[in-house]
Amino acid sequence: MNSLTITLGAIGVLLSVFSWSSFVSGALRMFNTVRIGQSAPDRWRPFFPRFKQMIIEFIAHTRMNKFRSVGWAHWLVMIGFALGMFVAMEAYIQTFNPAGGWPFVSGWAAYHFIDELLGLGTVVGITTLIVIRQLNHPRLPARLSRFGGSNFKAAYFVETIVLVEGLGMIMVKAGKIATYGHANPWTDFFTMQVAKLLPASVVMVSVMAFVKLMSAMVWLYIVGRNITWGVAWHRFSAFFNIYFKREDDGTVALGAAKPMMSKGKVLTMENVDPDTDTLGAGNIEDFSWKGWLDFTTCTECGRCQSQCPAWNTGKPLSPKLLIMSLRDHGYAKAPYLLAGGRKDMGGDEIGLVDSEGNVKEAALAAIPEAARLEADRKLVGETVEGEMAPVIDAETLWSCTNCGACVEQCPVDIEHVDHIIDMRRYQVLIESEFPSELAGLFKNLENKGNPWGQNSKDRLNWINEMDFEIPVFGKDADSFEDYEYLFWVGCAGAYEDRAKKTTKAVAELLATAGVKFMVLGADETCTGDSARRAGNEFLFQQLAMQNIEMLNSVFDGIEQKKRKIVVTCAHCFNALGNEYPEVGGDYEVVHHTQLLNRLVRQKKLIPVASVSEDVTYHDPCFLGRHNKVYDAPRELMEASGSKLVEMPRHGERSMCCGAGGARMWMEENIG
Repeated sequence: MNSLTITLGAIGVLLSVFSWSSFVSGALRMFNTVRIGQSAPDRWRPFFPRFKQMIIEFIAHTRMNKFRSVGWAHWLVMIGFALGMFVAMEAYIQTFNPAGGWPFVSGWAAYHFIDELLGLGTVVGITTLIVIRQLNHPRLPARLSRFGGSNFKAAYFVETIVLVEGLGMIMVKAGKIATYGHANPWTDFFTMQVAKLLPASVVMVSVMAFVKLMSAMVWLYIVGRNITWGVAWHRFSAFFNIYFKREDDGTVALGAAKPMMSKGKVLTMENVDPDTDTLGAGNIEDFSWKGWLDFTTCTECGRCQSQCPAWNTGKPLSPKLLIMSLRDHGYAKAPYLLAGGRKDMGGDEIGLVDSEGNVKEAALAAIPEAARLEADRKLVGETVEGEMAPVIDAETLWSCTNCGACVEQCPVDIEHVDHIIDMRRYQVLIESEFPSELAGLFKNLENKGNPWGQNSKDRLNWINEMDFEIPVFGKDADSFEDYEYLFWVGCAGAYEDRAKKTTKAVAELLATAGVKFMVLGADETCTGDSARRAGNEFLFQQLAMQNIEMLNSVFDGIEQKKRKIVVTCAHCFNALGNEYPEVGGDYEVVHHTQLLNRLVRQKKLIPVASVSEDVTYHDPCFLGRHNKVYDAPRELMEASGSKLVEMPRHGERSMCCGAGGARMWMEENIG
């Protein structure tokens, strides 16, 4: 030690007190802010499956590797940060004593080898990510850059610090080799080459260690002051967000929509109390704490944005910008909410009031003005000139097709679709603010049981066009006892001319294969998928319970494993298979491509002529991403002799047709 190293060490320790204080303070503010959200009791257990999935996603980088060019580089940076913190904090010792290091471990060859890999891997990884960010820079046309709208200041800051840290690990080690020798070609294979370029200098090593320490301290200080910088904080919050993801089996939050919840309970038509329950999300505080954790964890990487069909067709919706807007609004409003502030639906203060109903002006004045202004801001609405803009524009909210591309691609398991549906629920059930076309949809579903408002008896018309008998429950058969499948035709399959071709073809193939099936005919009602995805939760429940009552009467006395339904519509497939169990309907549901493919493999269906043509296949979102049915349709086409030519976007990255999320019933006016 000398006077310079002691001075540098003392300065480092002194400044780190402010840095650690800033970081801990920021973490506590974030924790308290996330706690504003409503209860989510279903997110804690089971512990071991959730913990296991968190570790798998962390170590194997299963989500990040969906973008392979980024996955390996991010893995290097992640490991460099996770383990490199231990190496970085060694600078506390090295600044005072350049020859020193952590007691015990600094003498181990394994420690030096890991240190070598961490420094080199961090530099290579972060350099690759910097290049990728520049290649995708927003100076490109706005909708071609997945980073469009992201906080570049935060990103550049984090990337710079990580690069300096990686270089610091290399240079301190190389400086020590140049000054003190003792290089091991097995553990110091790279730094010993760098050391040849450096002079032997105790002061140089101390200065390098000081720079390494200060870069970490600057990071802690700045990040602690900016708790909405998800690009920095996700390295802590992502672990929790993955653990608390909706599905405890590790799958993403697709398939069934999240049930509508209030104060931790699932709302049904029987237990809802309109006076006390929150229907959907009309204010930022209506989201659960998991929702707030989602907003906090967003890294602004833009993978969701790059895959979003709405964004790619000129609509105002970017899943990334939507989550960022909710985050920024939530944290800006948090001081008001943490002070106890609340407003009723009319905008009157109900939180900071005394026993006589008078507003506590002193308490209100103590809240920062920015937070009070943010409290007056609508969560969803139309942008009106001269008024404060809503957090989420109505056009943005209703542009979503629920395709799930954002959820599928998100590396930190944010549940975009569930949050969008919750906001729609409030708009429909409380505000009665929704696209005018949906009014007709809701009316037809409620009164006629189908979106077009057709007569139920017309569901049987397609059967009259067949040249063989198709049994109808309650008309040709009173029991399911002698049948294998109930063929769920669906509204489009019964009424829409193009879909009826599929219905008739499937019925003919099933009959050819000797499969005994029946249909419900006029007793079939819409599954309610469009109602639920549009936010009309109670209409969905009404339709679902009506169908479940009918299905249970069909399957009365039939053992569970034989209650089989085959469907052609991807939305019916998802609703019957994933959402009906929530309201008491548990059946085995298969898509017609799965059943037909099985029949081909069993030689019960044999192609009579080869289709020697090139064919492409579009993966429906609610069959593919939501239910992971990718192989059966392709195998079925191969069996026909056709050659499958994949589109650029297929499988889990398939481009949405635009009809999901009740968009089927709305006009395309934008983009």
